[in-house]
Amino acid sequence: MLIPFEQIEADTLTRLIEDFVTRDGTDNGDETPLHTRIERVRHALDKKQAVIVFDVESQQCQLCLKRDVPKEWLADLEMLSAQDSAE
Repeated sequence: MLIPFEQIEADTLTRLIEDFVTRDGTDNGDETPLHTRIERVRHALDKKQAVIVFDVESQQCQLCLKRDVPKEWLADLEMLSAQDSAE
């Protein structure tokens, strides 16, 4: 299930992004400062290049590139975003 990042409180989103960019295997020896890595992910979310995926079974969120997500999930996300804009 995809979660529109706009529906997540700012502090929660920041913690989610921090968790993602500090996980083992995500830095690959990259010495980029934490705040820069966080801003890169925010930018990708803003530009709709990345999405937040919630796994119901594990009760965990992941950040994924949009191209790696099933197209039907993206259609559901676009429908949710359109509903939010209409309200």
